[in-house]
Amino acid sequence: MYYQQERTLLKGVFSVRKGKTQLHKWAERQVILCGTSLIVASVKDSLTGKMHILPLVGGKVEEVKRRQHYLMFSSAGPQAQTYYVNFDTLADYQRWHRQASKVVSQTISLVDLSCYSLEEVPEYLFYCQDITHLNLRHNFMSLDGPGGLSTAYFRRFAQLRSLNLSHNGLGVFPESLCEIQTLTELYLSCNGLSAVPARLENLQSLQTLCLDGNRLDSLPEELGKLSQLCSLGLSFNDFPLIPGVVERLGALDKLAMAGNRVETLDLCSLLRMTHIKSIDLRLNGLRCVKSETLEPVKHLTQLDLRDNQLTSLDLSSACSLETLQCQRNQLGALTLSGFTLRTLHARDNRLTTVNIYPVPNQLTHMDLSRNLLEYLPDWVCDSRKIEVLDVSHNLLSELPARLLSSLSLRKLLSGNNRLESLADLLDHIPLETLDLQHNKLRELPESFFYKALNLKYLNVSANALETIPPSSQSEESLSTLQELYLTGNKLNENCAALLVGHQNLRVLHMAYNQLQSFPASKLSKLEVLEELNLSGNKLKTIPSTVSSCKRLHTLIAHSNHISVFPEVLSLPEIKLVDVSCNELTEILLPDSLPSTLQELDLSGNSSLMLEHKTLNLFSHISTLKLDQKPAVTAGDAQGTSTLWDHGYAEMCGQRNKLCVSVLAVDRFGDSPEAAYGIFDGDRNEEVSRLLQCTMGDVLAEEIQHSSVDSVYMSNTFLTSHRKLGMAGQKLGASALLCYIHHESSEPGRYFSLTVANVGTCQAVLCRDGQPLALSKVFSLEQSAEEMERVKLAKAIITEDNKVSGVTCCSRLLGCSYLFPWVLPKPWVHTEPLCSQDEFLILGNKALFQKVSYQEAVSTVLAVRDPRAAAKKLCTLAQSYGCRDNVGAVVVALHIGEDSCTCEPPLLTTEARGPPLPISVSPCDPATPSSSSGIASEFNSEMSASEVGSEAGSTASDEHPSSGPTARPERRCSLHPTATLWVHPALFQRQPSSATFSSNQSDNGLDSDDEAPLEGVISNGSKLEVEVDIHCCAFQLRSGPPESPKDLDGRHDSRSSDYPNSKMRRQNSVVVSATNGCLLAVCGREISDLKKSPSTSSLFGKKLSNGSVVALEDSHNIIEVALEAPKKKSGYFAAPAQQDPEDQLIIPPSLEQDVREQLRGQSPVVPGPPWCKRTAPLEHLRIIVPHQRG
Repeated sequence: MYYQQERTLLKGVFSVRKGKTQLHKWAERQVILCGTSLIVASVKDSLTGKMHILPLVGGKVEEVKRRQHYLMFSSAGPQAQTYYVNFDTLADYQRWHRQASKVVSQTISLVDLSCYSLEEVPEYLFYCQDITHLNLRHNFMSLDGPGGLSTAYFRRFAQLRSLNLSHNGLGVFPESLCEIQTLTELYLSCNGLSAVPARLENLQSLQTLCLDGNRLDSLPEELGKLSQLCSLGLSFNDFPLIPGVVERLGALDKLAMAGNRVETLDLCSLLRMTHIKSIDLRLNGLRCVKSETLEPVKHLTQLDLRDNQLTSLDLSSACSLETLQCQRNQLGALTLSGFTLRTLHARDNRLTTVNIYPVPNQLTHMDLSRNLLEYLPDWVCDSRKIEVLDVSHNLLSELPARLLSSLSLRKLLSGNNRLESLADLLDHIPLETLDLQHNKLRELPESFFYKALNLKYLNVSANALETIPPSSQSEESLSTLQELYLTGNKLNENCAALLVGHQNLRVLHMAYNQLQSFPASKLSKLEVLEELNLSGNKLKTIPSTVSSCKRLHTLIAHSNHISVFPEVLSLPEIKLVDVSCNELTEILLPDSLPSTLQELDLSGNSSLMLEHKTLNLFSHISTLKLDQKPAVTAGDAQGTSTLWDHGYAEMCGQRNKLCVSVLAVDRFGDSPEAAYGIFDGDRNEEVSRLLQCTMGDVLAEEIQHSSVDSVYMSNTFLTSHRKLGMAGQKLGASALLCYIHHESSEPGRYFSLTVANVGTCQAVLCRDGQPLALSKVFSLEQSAEEMERVKLAKAIITEDNKVSGVTCCSRLLGCSYLFPWVLPKPWVHTEPLCSQDEFLILGNKALFQKVSYQEAVSTVLAVRDPRAAAKKLCTLAQSYGCRDNVGAVVVALHIGEDSCTCEPPLLTTEARGPPLPISVSPCDPATPSSSSGIASEFNSEMSASEVGSEAGSTASDEHPSSGPTARPERRCSLHPTATLWVHPALFQRQPSSATFSSNQSDNGLDSDDEAPLEGVISNGSKLEVEVDIHCCAFQLRSGPPESPKDLDGRHDSRSSDYPNSKMRRQNSVVVSATNGCLLAVCGREISDLKKSPSTSSLFGKKLSNGSVVALEDSHNIIEVALEAPKKKSGYFAAPAQQDPEDQLIIPPSLEQDVREQLRGQSPVVPGPPWCKRTAPLEHLRIIVPHQRG
C-alpha cells in the first residue's frame, strides 16, 4: 500500500513508540491515517523516506488508560504489529480515536493491487475475511514463498468470489486456486499456461473463466462438470479446433476463440452445441466453412469471422443468424439467410454479389464498402427497415431510385464509385446523411433539396458539378441542412447565391472551385455558419458581410487572389483564420482582437507590410505565421540553383490540439543532404513534439558511426525511443524519417533517399507522374505479417483490432509498456533518385485514409508551390470527411542525371532532366525550417524595427545568403567555387541545455563548476532537461571549407550542424524560418509568461507545433523560436553549456560609424587561437542595446 495524498484522512507530528514492550524509545514521527492504514514516517522525509505501514482493517484501536491522550493501534493476525501514539491535545486525541475506530470497523470487499510489481500476496490480506474481489493483475506473482500462489493461505479467503491473476507470467496453473470453492470469476490471461488441471472441476460455482493469451491447445474433459460456467475465454491460444468439452457446458452461451488456429469450421459440429448463441472466430486463418447436412442451425445468432482467409461463405443454414461480421477476408460470394438478419458487415472483400433469401426485412445496418459491386441486388431496395447502408469504394454506376426513396433509409454512403447521375426523390424522405464524393456527377436533381427536407449532411466533393439545385421552390425554405461539402467541383459564384436558403448551415466547404466572388448579400443570410472554407478559388475579396456570421470560428481561404484582409477579427468566436498564399498588402485591425483567436496564417503574401504596432496586437495568438524577407546580396540576385525545396501543412480538424509535428531541414550536413520527417501522436501531442526536437540530432550522430542505411536508421529510431523516457512509457507516436544523401560508393554522383518508419505515417515518391510507395504501414489491419507476429507473442487484440485495446499499430516509438507486442524497430528502405523523380509526399494516417496515392500525386502535379500543394492535400482530406489531425509535407526534387546544377560559363544553360512540375526557389543552404524547432538569425542589416514592416516581402522560400558578396557564376554544392569561407564554428552558438544529440554523454554527467541553467533540473551529478523543451535549433554550415586542413581542424562532426542557441534572458522579438515564413508573436513580459498556465518551461507559449513564442516589449532580436508544451512526464539527460559570447555590442551613437567601417573591409571575427578567418559582413551580428525612455 502506498501513501496517496488524496486518500489522507488525518495527519500530524506526534510522539510514537513501536511495540508493546518498553524496549523501544519514544520518537517524534509524522503520523498519517491514509485510507485503511496508519503510516508512520520520518518528519523530515515524510514523503520520500522509509514508511512504516500498519493495516488497520480487522485490527484494534484502544485507549491507554494509564496515560493521558494515548492510543494504541494494532493490526490483525498472529503477527500483528502495534504502535503507541501520544497526542498533544484532547481535541486531537478524540478526532483520531473517532476516525480510526471507523476504519478498524470497516469490512473490505474489493482489493485492487494491480500494477504494483508484487511478487507475493501481502500477508495482512490473509486475515481479511471479508474480501470478495481480489485484483492482482500485472504483477510478478510467484508460486512459492510465504505469500506465493501455491500457499495454503489461499483457503482463508472464504468469501472470495472474483480473482484476477492476468499478466503475471506464471507459466503453470496454480492448483491451489482449485480449493477456493467460492470463486465465480477467475481470470488467468497472458500467463503462458500450456495446460489446465483436472482439479478445476472443484470450482462448481465458477461462472466466468478467462484463459486468453496462453499456449493452450486442449482442455480436460473434467471441465465439462462446471455446470454454471456461462462465459469461457479461449482467445489467442493454439487450439486447432473447437474443444469437444464445450458440448457439455450447457450454460455456456458465448464462445470466444479469436486468434487460434482453427482453419475449418464445420456447421454440423455446432448442431451439438445448442446452447451456444455467439461465436468469435476472428484471426484464425479460417479457410473454409462447410455444412454437410441440410439441418438448420437454429440457435446461432451472432458470428464473427473477421480477418480470416475465406474465399466464399454460405451460411444459408444458419436461419436464426442476426449479426454477421466477415470484414477483411477474400470473399467473392456471400450467401445468407434473411429470416432474422439485422446487421451485416462485409467490407474489404472481393464481393461481386450478395445473395440473401428471403428478403431481410429485419435488416437495419449493412456495410458492403470496398468490394467489387457493379450493381446493388434487388433485395436491398425491398428491405423495409434498412437505416444505414455503406456501399462506398465499389464499382457502382447507378443507385436505384427505389433505394433513394426508401422510407427507412437515414444514412447512405456511396462515395468513390462511378455514379454519373442521381434519380429523382420522393417527397419527405427520411434521409439525413448522404455521401456522394468521388463520383462523376455533373448535376443533382432540381428538386433534390426541397424533397430531402431531413437532410443534414451532404458531401458531393470531387465530382464535376457545375451548379447546385435551389434550396426551395419559393422564398421560404424548410431546409435543415447543416454540413455541405462542395470541394473539387466546377462551381462558380452563381452557385453561391443558391445557398441562401440553407439557413441552418454550420459548415460550408467550397474549396477548389471556380468562384471569382461570393455574393455579399447572400453570405449575410448564413447567420449560424461556423466553418467556411473557400480555398483554391479566384476570389479577390471576402465580403464584408462575413461579419454578420456571428458564430463563425474558422475561416480558411488560402490560395486565392485576396488583397484585402477579411473583416473577421471582430467576430466574437473566431479561432482560426488562414489567408495564406494570397495577395494581401495590408491588414486593417480593430482596436482590440477577440481573445478566442488562436491561429492566424498570413504566409505566402509577398506584398504584405506589417508594422510593429500590428504585431503587438497579435500578442495573445498562439500561432502567427508570416513570411520572412531575406536579405538579398548582389551575388544572389542571379539566383541560386537548389536541388530540393519543401512545404508543409498541419490542420487540427475538430480536435482541440494538434498532435502532428513536422521535421524539415533542407541543408542537413556539409554536402548536399536533407532530412524530413512527420510524427503523429494520435491523441497525444507530447511524444510527437519530443521526436520533432530530437530525431534530427540523433540521425546526425548515427550517420557518423555507420554508413549502412539499416544500421543508422534503426539506431536513430531506437535511440529516439529511449530518449522519450517516462513520456514514452504509456504514450507513443507513429514516425517517418526521410534522409536524402549521396551514395557512399560514389559520393560525387548519385543521390539516394533512405526512408524509415514505424506506425502509419507514409511516404510516396512521384516518379514519371506515378506514385511509388516507399514506406510500410504497420497497422494490424493492413499488415498480415505484423498481425501474425503479434498473435505469436500472445497479445490480446480487441474487437476494434487494437493491441490490448490501446493502438492499432504494431510498431511505434513509445508505448514501452506494450513490449514485446509493439516494437520501435523501423522499416528501412533506400531508393536511388533519378531525374524522373519529381517530388516526395509525406503524410500521416488521416491524410492517406482520405486521399489515395494517385490523387495525392495528381494534386501536387497541378500545384507548383510545395507549400500550396501541402495545404491543398490537407484541405482535400478535410473536405472528404477527415475529422482528425492531418499533416502533409511536399518536397520538390530537382535532381539531374549527374545531380549537378552548376551554371556553365556561358549565359545559356541546358536542362539536365525533365521540367519539374513544382517551382523551386533559391534557398540558403544554412537555413532549415522551424518546423523542426530551428531558429533563424537576421543579419546585421536587418534592424529590429524592420521585423514588422519588412515581414512578408516574398512568397518564395528565399533566405539570406551565406556565401561571398560577389560570385562570377552560380555553382552547385558538388562543385563549389574556390572562395575563402569562414569557419562556421566561429559564428555558431554553443549547444544549449536542450541539445539532445547522443554524441554528448547520454548519462547526463557534467562538471559541477558550471552555473545552473534555466529550465534544467539538477539531480546530483545528473542534469535533466524537462521533456517539453522545444528549442532544438539546427545551426547549419554556411559553406564548404577552404581546404582539407580546414575540415580536419573542425572540432565538430556532422552532428555539429545542430547546436541549439541558448535563449537569452532579455525582452526580445522571436523570429523563425518555417518554409520561408516568419513566425512571430509579441507582447507580454517574460515574467508574465512564466506565470501563465499555458507555459511550462522557459517562457514558451503553448503553440501548435513549436513554431512561435511570445514577443516581448523590447525590439532586440534573438535567435531562437521555441515552444514548451505542458510537461507531463519524462526527462532527457543533456549536458549543460555556458552562454556563448559571439556578438559585438555597440552603443547606438556609434552604430552608423561602425557599419561604414565594416563595409569597407572584411571583419576579423574573434575565435579560437588556432583559427582566425575573415567573414562576409552578413554573418556579423550587431546588437544595439535597447534604450528605455
